[in-house]
Amino acid sequence: MRLMHLADLHLGKCVLEAPMLEDQRYILRQVLSLAQEHAVDGVLLAGDVYDRSIPPAEAVELLDDFLCGLSERGIPVLAVTGNHDSPERLEFGSRLFAGRGVYIAGRYDGTVRQVTLADEYGPVHIYLLPFLRPAVVNARLGCSAANTDEAVRAALEGLPLCPAERNLLVAHQFVSAGGECPSLCESDTISVGGSDNVDVSCFDGFDYVALGHLHRAQRMGRDTVRYAGSPLKYSLSEARHVKSVPLLTLGPKGEAAVELLPLTPRRELRKIRGRLDELIAAARESGGEANQDYIHAVLTDEAALDPAERLRTVYPNLLHVELAPPEQAPLDQAEADPMAHKSEEEMFEEFYRRVTGAPLSDEQRAALRPVIEKARESD
Repeated sequence: MRLMHLADLHLGKCVLEAPMLEDQRYILRQVLSLAQEHAVDGVLLAGDVYDRSIPPAEAVELLDDFLCGLSERGIPVLAVTGNHDSPERLEFGSRLFAGRGVYIAGRYDGTVRQVTLADEYGPVHIYLLPFLRPAVVNARLGCSAANTDEAVRAALEGLPLCPAERNLLVAHQFVSAGGECPSLCESDTISVGGSDNVDVSCFDGFDYVALGHLHRAQRMGRDTVRYAGSPLKYSLSEARHVKSVPLLTLGPKGEAAVELLPLTPRRELRKIRGRLDELIAAARESGGEANQDYIHAVLTDEAALDPAERLRTVYPNLLHVELAPPEQAPLDQAEADPMAHKSEEEMFEEFYRRVTGAPLSDEQRAALRPVIEKARESD
């Protein structure tokens, strides 16, 4: 069985006021082509389908086109809501859609929806876990989860996971591995104090976990717990990211392989750096489609009059202009390390003053000096 793992479409999103809808339409058509080319048996969609809870009409139409395209090809879709989605809106009509192979888990009602597909090796049980907050889980289950990790464990407890059969999970949470946090970009957010953190050990019973929430594709703890990442670059910090879509191939129980299928955007997001006149001259010399890319320009010369307008004459999709910080003369040793010229006694006295608010007494200095001498002798 082959399953494609998508997440964080963020349909309707703008990047620094630049609407991305046509770029999203382009990339979803590419996803449809890849799904058909690789004869996938289903698409796992791990949340943040829309960029906001009330999406623009054009974004809704785009999702409708994408789901219809998959349905027409006989490819089931198994989706959950993310923190950007409205559970009620995304789930609307889901009971009707299920008849066309579109399964959507929007609101968490105290149960985890299960959809079973099958191949020559038997059933594949896919569990759909929408984005969870502890308050919702506590209200539905009557428990007292203090954080998201406890909430997710409570929601998954008691699932009928057959150890002899293949079990998959689609979820949208902030997941870490043994205290090691995933790689983040500007568009990702984490909670203060880590209350939203879910440890990967929550998912030990699953053969594959299709995660959404973070925009950089990455594994968490093992190859079969994975963030798909967003299909497009949605922040300036993602300029160097390579976007892809994971293709999961399931064999018999215990055999799962992941291949990352590269995605080619309609326009790249690039960071360029240099003097204003040099950047303009380079663009005019190169010409071509690259000048249509989304550009983050860093200027190394002094501010010129309307640098953004001048750059837009050659880069019409300029997103942002910033000035590089001016170069500073190298510091001498005393400036680079203000403690370098001070004796051990002076440094200790400064430390003591900061801690206690009072200077050393003559008695304390007399007691300190033999300690410093002894320390020097042991060096």
